[in-house]
Amino acid sequence: MKAVLTTGNGGYDKLVYCDVPMPVVGAGEVLLQVLAAGVNNTEINTRLGWYSSSVITGTNTVASDKPQSEIQKIDGGWNAATPFPFIQGTDCCGRVVDVAPDVDSQLIGSRVIVRPCMRPDGFDSLRNIWMGSDFDGAFAQFVKVPATEMFVVNSDWSDTDLASLPCSY
Repeated sequence: MKAVLTTGNGGYDKLVYCDVPMPVVGAGEVLLQVLAAGVNNTEINTRLGWYSSSVITGTNTVASDKPQSEIQKIDGGWNAATPFPFIQGTDCCGRVVDVAPDVDSQLIGSRVIVRPCMRPDGFDSLRNIWMGSDFDGAFAQFVKVPATEMFVVNSDWSDTDLASLPCSY
């Protein structure tokens, strides 16, 4: 499949359009065909390394050509180190095309949006992971997500409109 791979912190030169392996669903997951993906400050700031605890200036300063500090390289993502190379894309509207054996197969064909800030240990835990920052996101033809983190949408809104909601909401 085609995807935009983010290869490191920096400018647009860190975005590479290329072929990557198709995701394979595991227990509790669904595979989505990406219908639309939003671009927001989360993608830009993650690529720039702006979430690092060492950054005390605006994104315009971080976006310069000067090399990043070692601290920025280590903790520039939402949960410490960003797993380069990876596929960004926090906001997603997609269609379910495959499900794991333990997921309801009647979901196949459903149009969905995805909650990007996921609680892998349930809501009794504060630990979270971010789609498109901690694991591959929606800047690809397909993305896999936990079935518990996607929501069927029956709406006359366009795919693009729906993809603009998840991170903002």
